[in-house]
Formats: sequence, C-alpha cells, structure tokens
Amino acid sequence: MRLQNASNLEIAAPLVICNEEHRFLVAEQLREIGQLGTNIILEPMGRNTAPAVALAAHLAAEEAFDGMLLVLAADHLITKVSNFHEAINTATQFATQDRLVTFGIIPQHPETGYGYIRRGDSLSKECFKVDAFVEKPCLEKAKEYVASGDYSWNSGMFMFKTEKFLSELEKFSPEIYQATKKSVMESQRDMNFIRVEQETFQCCPSDSIDYAVMEKTQDAVVIPIDAGWSDVGSWSSLWDVSAKDHSGNVNVGEVISIDSNNNYISSDSALVATIGLHDMVVVTTSDAVLIATKDKVQEVKKIVEELKKRNLHHFRQHSSSYRPWGKICDIDSGVHFQVKKIIVRPGEGLSLQRHLHRAEHWVVVSGTAKVNVDDKEFFLSENQSTFIPAGSVHTLENPGKINLEMIEVRSGRYLEEDDIERLHDRYGRT
Repeated sequence: MRLQNASNLEIAAPLVICNEEHRFLVAEQLREIGQLGTNIILEPMGRNTAPAVALAAHLAAEEAFDGMLLVLAADHLITKVSNFHEAINTATQFATQDRLVTFGIIPQHPETGYGYIRRGDSLSKECFKVDAFVEKPCLEKAKEYVASGDYSWNSGMFMFKTEKFLSELEKFSPEIYQATKKSVMESQRDMNFIRVEQETFQCCPSDSIDYAVMEKTQDAVVIPIDAGWSDVGSWSSLWDVSAKDHSGNVNVGEVISIDSNNNYISSDSALVATIGLHDMVVVTTSDAVLIATKDKVQEVKKIVEELKKRNLHHFRQHSSSYRPWGKICDIDSGVHFQVKKIIVRPGEGLSLQRHLHRAEHWVVVSGTAKVNVDDKEFFLSENQSTFIPAGSVHTLENPGKINLEMIEVRSGRYLEEDDIERLHDRYGRT
C-alpha cells in the first residue's frame, strides 16, 4: 500500500506484486474491490522479499518520492483491525523521522515456526529500537523469549519512507538496488500490469528484506502489536483461525462429519463424509484430494516435489484459472475430449482466434453470447448452442449486463492450450 504523501497521508491505490501465472487472479480480486488500475507488478521469477519491495519502492518513487510504503503480505490475517490501525498511526510518526518500522507480533505462545525480534531502547511507549533479528528458535529458546517479554514474532510487515528505504538499500545491498532500478526503468505497461525488464531482474541477487536492509541499518524500529495476527501459511493454520462447530471441526462446502473432531475439511466439488476422523486436514478440488494429519500438513511441499518429478499437470495448472475476460474451469476430460465452464464478464470478450487441432461445442447456460464464426455473426441465449469446426476463425463476447456462462466441449486429438492462433486480441496478448 502506498501512502502517497508523508505529510497528509493521502492513500494511493495498492501496488500488488505477483508472478505471471497469478496475474489475472490478482486483477479480478482488485477489480472486485474497485482498486484495479495499472498497479500489478509482475515478477519474471521469484527473488525473495528485498527485490520485490525494491520494485514497488522504485515505482512509487516515480510518482511521489516523499511518499511512504506500507508493506504487507497477501496471506496474513488481521482480526483486530482497530489495533492495527493504531499501530499504523504510531508507525507513521516514526517513519516520517526516517525510521524503518517493522511490526512485531506480541507472542501468544512459544512458537518455533517464526523468527523473532528483540527490542532495544524505548523510543516511546509503543516503539523501540531493534536490538536484533533472531532466527526461528528451538522450543526451549522460544519459551525463554516469550517469558522475557523482550521479543516479538517477526511479522514481515513494514512501513517506511520510499526515499529512506531506497537509500538504505543502495548503501547495504547495491546490487539489488541497481538491478531493480534498471528493471523498473525498462519496464513496460501492459493493461493493468507492469512488466519489469526480465534479463536484468533475473541477475538480481535473491535476498530477504531482513538480511538486505533491516539487520544492517541503524534506523530499524519495532512496534509490538496485538492485532489478532496469523500467518495463514497452511491448512492447519486455517483451522486455527476459522469458526468451528461443537466438535471442533471446520467444514467448508458439502461435508458430513460423524464422530469426527478437530478436523479441517474443505470441498469445492464432491460431498465429503467422515466417520471417526480426528485432527486431520481433508481438501478436495475437482482434480485432486489432500489428506494429512494437521501436524504434518506443512510437508505438502514434498507432494509438490513428487508431482514435478512425475511431470503431472497438477503443479502447473489449477482446475480454475482467470483470464482478462473472466474465468475458465475444468469439468471433465478424457483422451480426446475436455469439458470446461466459461464465464465472461459483461462487456468483455475472447480473442479472434482459431484452433488447428480441435473443434468446440458451446452451450449457453446463462446470459447472452455474441458469436462470430468465419465472419458470420449471431447471438445465443440460454439453452442455445453452436459448433466451432477446427480451423474456423471465431470470437465471442458478452454484450449483456450479467455474466455469460457457458459449457465448452472440446474434441480432437490435441487439446492443449497452445493450440491457439490469436489473430486479434483486445488485451494485447499474442
């Protein structure tokens, strides 16, 4: 989040940093809350938090060099919002004095999964100099930290003046500073996206903001807060923060639980029924099922590694994916067919295109479709359908005021997404 001017705290639209694969998902979420502009920074590849924040800082500096950045992670939950707002007000006072502010979470229990911040001299009742950043401890050390009252969990949230952060980054991590600056200077605007220059960014060192700046600067301060904070980084942490039934279960979707306790069960497809299940995580999607004990769910990365080893599609492509015009969801597939649900937002449309290896059947289930096939234009409404032969030049748009929903059946010997030749695209895609 950008605070456009450090003196009057005019809040600008957020800058969101993500990778290429998530761009349309992020754009849709920003559109839903009325915050979509040209404000999505696309990282060509991950380079940790220091380069990511540096990209945002360089871009923000182009608009208001005396502005401030509030750096937040997308997967954190804050339930005590008023407490967090008070902490931001306090952080503003010290950030305007050229301090680099980090928000420390007052520990609720000894935690070995987080890094810690040890506070030093007091600058006010709410703010302290940072004495040290401490790595994730063993349980005994974590107990000592909590008992002392001098430590906070490292939340990874920050606030600082753009000018100050860039100055400290240039001083302590000049390679990151130069690489990100050049990447932004040579960036391109593409619809709602800012595409940084890939070759330079690829050579940028990978480092966290803690290592690159915060542990080296003399101006780091910490504000300990009780904001109902959770780093929602696993399914078990979702169980921690979600409302539970009388048996301690969190059930999302169509679930029946009998003699089952303290489970997190989520289904966006089939009915899930459990008998005698305890302390488990069960997650079902249209193409995969995860079953794990809550204390082992962090090891899901091992499953991802196995998926990559077997070259299965599940790690590359989700069953639902966003497009600039809407959303596409997998329903079923076989050797020579695929069934998908297509959702097109009002006023949006697919590119003018053709497929060499597959034919398509379209059935409208809701809304109105304006269709063009080989220069023949016609409209389809609910329960009407059309056939697109392989090789036909075609396009589709939604001229109505509600979402267009239709079922697409693909048939042919090759059905992959790269069987598309775009002849014209309103979104500038090739």
